Amino acid sequence: MTTMTHHRTTTCHGSQSPEPEGLLIRFIDWIADAMDRSRQRRALATLSDHQLHDIGLSRSDVANEAAKPFWRV
Repeated sequence: MTTMTHHRTTTCHGSQSPEPEGLLIRFIDWIADAMDRSRQRRALATLSDHQLHDIGLSRSDVANEAAKPFWRV
């Protein structure tokens, strides 16, 4: 995944506020991360009991993780 950086601008009051382009980049990064989490959760659900045991997870652990909505970390 490509990471993009953005710079903050300082307002006349000295506080930091992100530029609109920076907000868009952060939103796009958040969407990409959420999609990746969703893909990983689906992949986790396909592992065998033996594979889950190897990584220290149970079927109930996987069920709990898979039940999370894509936006939840």
